[in-house]
Amino acid sequence: MYETNYHRVSSVEDAISKMGSADDAKFVSGGQTLIPTMKQRLAAPSDLIDLRHVDSMKGITIDGNQITIGAATTHAEVNASSELRAICPSICDLAGHIGDPHVRHMGTIGGSIANNDPAADYPAAMMALNAQIVTNKRTIDTDDFFTGMFETALEEDEIVTAVTFPAPAKAAYSKFPNPASRYAMAGVFVAKLKNGMARVGVTGAGADGVFRHEAMEEALKSDWSAAAIADCSVDADDLLSDLHGDANYRANLVKVMAKRAVEAAS
Repeated sequence: MYETNYHRVSSVEDAISKMGSADDAKFVSGGQTLIPTMKQRLAAPSDLIDLRHVDSMKGITIDGNQITIGAATTHAEVNASSELRAICPSICDLAGHIGDPHVRHMGTIGGSIANNDPAADYPAAMMALNAQIVTNKRTIDTDDFFTGMFETALEEDEIVTAVTFPAPAKAAYSKFPNPASRYAMAGVFVAKLKNGMARVGVTGAGADGVFRHEAMEEALKSDWSAAAIADCSVDADDLLSDLHGDANYRANLVKVMAKRAVEAAS
């Protein structure tokens, strides 16, 4: 691991100031991706700016039907929130199956979506729940936020401070985890919004990262059932192939996980 300067900040403004004065700084929240990458000497930022102690980026707020989760809120905290579980249990269940206990108590929702790992769980949920990503500069619709594998619409000095979304009428997440890493080889989050819209977010399978499956969305809009998506095809040409499974295998997994998620949500 290369030498780096560590900065513990207590406000977003302080974090931005530290970023501007450093040669090659990186924001770090839970550190579940960046720190291992640095240990392998695949990344060597001059400075690390720790966002874990910024109080304004923590916590879960529910205002009527609207849910806001601070970016520095850990997976364990999302999973344990009884108030959140009362109106959106699917996001709590998703958080409870990320990694292992260490990862869940250190990793944060903001870090997960900002990193946009192609096998991470939260991006699929954000897609399906039609979330908005709140930063220190603006609010970004989730369809515009995820731009490719490990890529987002974030600018260099932009920090995710929260995510916000309306509680769905029904939703569920189902994933086929890699037995070693617990990352999704294919994970599907389905949501029926209270305006009648159906949304389907897919992670772990796309060659370009998280994506929506519009054919399944259209089928579920008129008939919320596993049978409704039985005839929906999943194009293997756009999916990952690696030592864990080829594109055709993942295409089948996507359909199986989608059916399971719809059944669970029902």
